[in-house]
Amino acid sequence: MRHTFLFSAFSVTALGLVSAETLTLENQSIQRVLNIDKAGVTTSGIHNKQAKRELQPTACAEFSLRLSEGTDKEGTDFTLTSKDFAYSKTLKKDKGHVAVELLNEKHGLKVVAHYTLEDDAFYMRKYLEITSRKKVCLERVDVEALSLTDAYQPYQEKKITARAPWQWKPGLGQPLFTTKTGTFWGIEFPASYNYVDGEKLRCGYLHGRMLEPGKTYTSYAAVMGVSDDPAFTSDAFYEYIDQVRVRPLRLQTQYNSWFDYHGGVTREAFAKSVNKVNEELCVKRGVTPLKAYVIDDGWQDSNKKSDWSDQVWKVNGKFDSDFGSSQKTVKSAKSTLGLWLSPGCNFGARGAVPAMREKGWGGLTNYMSLANTKYMDMLEKRMVQLAKEETTYFKLDGCFGHLNIRDFDIDGAANGVPTMPQLGTKGWSSDDKRLNDPKYDELKSYYLVVGTERMMKIFEGMGKANPDVYIVISNGAYLSPWWLMHVDAVWMINAGDAAGGSSRTKELVYRDGVYHNIWAKERTHYPMNSLFNHEPKKTKSHEPKDVFRKYLYMNMSRGTGFVELYLKTFNLKEYDWDVLAEGMLWVEDVFPTFKRSRMHGGDPKKGEVYGFTAWLEKRGYISIHNPSDSAQDYKITLNRKFGLIPGAQSYVLSSPIDDSLQGLKKQYAYGDVIQLTLKPGEIRILNFDHEKRDWSKLKALQTRTAADFVPGPNAGKKKVENKKHVAVSLAGHPLLGRWYYEAGGKHSREFTADGKCILRKGNKEIWTKTCTSKDADSVTVENRYQHHLKGNTLVIEGRYRAKKR
Repeated sequence: MRHTFLFSAFSVTALGLVSAETLTLENQSIQRVLNIDKAGVTTSGIHNKQAKRELQPTACAEFSLRLSEGTDKEGTDFTLTSKDFAYSKTLKKDKGHVAVELLNEKHGLKVVAHYTLEDDAFYMRKYLEITSRKKVCLERVDVEALSLTDAYQPYQEKKITARAPWQWKPGLGQPLFTTKTGTFWGIEFPASYNYVDGEKLRCGYLHGRMLEPGKTYTSYAAVMGVSDDPAFTSDAFYEYIDQVRVRPLRLQTQYNSWFDYHGGVTREAFAKSVNKVNEELCVKRGVTPLKAYVIDDGWQDSNKKSDWSDQVWKVNGKFDSDFGSSQKTVKSAKSTLGLWLSPGCNFGARGAVPAMREKGWGGLTNYMSLANTKYMDMLEKRMVQLAKEETTYFKLDGCFGHLNIRDFDIDGAANGVPTMPQLGTKGWSSDDKRLNDPKYDELKSYYLVVGTERMMKIFEGMGKANPDVYIVISNGAYLSPWWLMHVDAVWMINAGDAAGGSSRTKELVYRDGVYHNIWAKERTHYPMNSLFNHEPKKTKSHEPKDVFRKYLYMNMSRGTGFVELYLKTFNLKEYDWDVLAEGMLWVEDVFPTFKRSRMHGGDPKKGEVYGFTAWLEKRGYISIHNPSDSAQDYKITLNRKFGLIPGAQSYVLSSPIDDSLQGLKKQYAYGDVIQLTLKPGEIRILNFDHEKRDWSKLKALQTRTAADFVPGPNAGKKKVENKKHVAVSLAGHPLLGRWYYEAGGKHSREFTADGKCILRKGNKEIWTKTCTSKDADSVTVENRYQHHLKGNTLVIEGRYRAKKR
């Protein structure tokens, strides 16, 4: 938390030389020794007591401040470290809190360095209080700045792109480690940028704003923690994140309206789905009532004529203005209401941007600036109001952009965003492809910092309004574990919202391939248990129960506590609901282990065996998937490296799926090796408990309905005749003609009488596809992309609103 307070002018001329002093912070896990002399304060040593390892800095700047006359004043910047300050006095010194005042006479600066350590903690914090006698710009602050021989930066990606599909990897808010001494480091701020350069370890962030004379700026806290073994410091880091998150990890089960209705959702349709899902899963099959039923994009009044001058994110005529009837519906299902909303006014809210841009409320090229005072103040008021009015879940979609396009407030001085006109970006759009160049990274990062801070303030207000709120940030966010000090889950970022593939195996490979890329290849540090992955989905009833069951278990085994169901509710058969309930009951049972969920094995996209696992001392589970067309051998050693807790005793093996146990023993102990041969496409679910597990309730669902889907004789064969979508005449159809809309630029879709749809960007043709129509109000492109006529507006794919000219 940052604080500001007034400070009276200080003087350094009367200071005399001080003798060297050593101050120590210490508990049973950590010791940090500080040397204090006339040259300032430096860390002389850190003792990781858990691992019995010593860290001796080879150099120590202790902290670093980059200052200037302004980010727009090229050539005025300079850097100060602890060595540029003279010791003034020690304000506090005990084993849990040391505060040292340092002064720089030349620049009229005072820094108070605080070091704090709680009695039973395995991590400590450090923060700076910075006060200036004159106005000066604090461009960047490194709260930790020292050199360590084993400093290591796992996450190396830095792609702060404006236009680059699947390449949104800004590298913000990732921790650093030491490889031999078992420590982790970082800043408790999602938009920090922590890095290692040679042996230099720097934990800090861009600020870019002016320090006002006599007012104190308090930095975000740096954290340094220890593990008992350098090989398992990541586990210690995740334990720390679990302790500091804003709300405890919860199992959030919910239904989302998107796959049922897209943007056409209404109060009546939503109520039918709520009642159906609750009846089938909870009433008939004993699933615990879902935590929320969510109205996705489509409830808001957000077209070009919408008046948001007195309130943003108003409700359209399809729902009550206070969601009263929808609240009544979800309460009858012993649940709560959730809402989709886009802070940046993306997707179905794009229509509201032009009017706000005209008002000077921070409309960028595509979306709203998350730094604009007027818009963000009104957004905060509205979101806090919704939280007070018992909306318990928020899906915040389109923060800084989406999968393909991001907007940066590069000329945002009026919005409080630091600018850098010397880079020559005047007149550029906020999503200009030239911004992909890393030379603009600092300019873009200033906006990300300011926007992140503004959203943090909104989240704080929502939490006060409703302590049980569940907040997810989705498209355009970024994966930093420190987001969890403010929200409950984050979207996996560089992935589509529907896992494509012609089979359940290919769907799993797609999504799990992204998991492997995030954690194994890019070495991202973010807990899997708090990831939004946009699954499971069930949109039709054309697969056997066993196929759906194993997909569902594999899906649930990923170990995220955020389980949102994407259903075509009224397409499902009795046996589909049986399987869905079975999976929900299994995730309810194993959820406590999700605290320590992780991935194992190889790369799904290469056909290598992989899976997920999570363990507590007395229980755990393993999922295993062979995605290839060939049998493969796989070996697992039940040890700490695999995720088990050392010292655990023997486990009884069980599974709700009987064929998962083939060829395996009934009991296993810590250190045992499991060897098996997996058939092509095989999935196994293995549960381990100190006592025998009773799966009778789940197995009863497997035989509850005798019926099952039976594939036809040509199942799995390619249907060549269906590869091309046959056009159907649209002669006389109301949608004929050209429809115009905004989607990262001016677009149009033209429907022709011979059954074709032509997509253009400006006047450039992008593609031509075939289309069909079942009624006078809709057209479907290639049997997939829905276009619905609502009055004089064409709703495209539930996301864009188009008009004829």
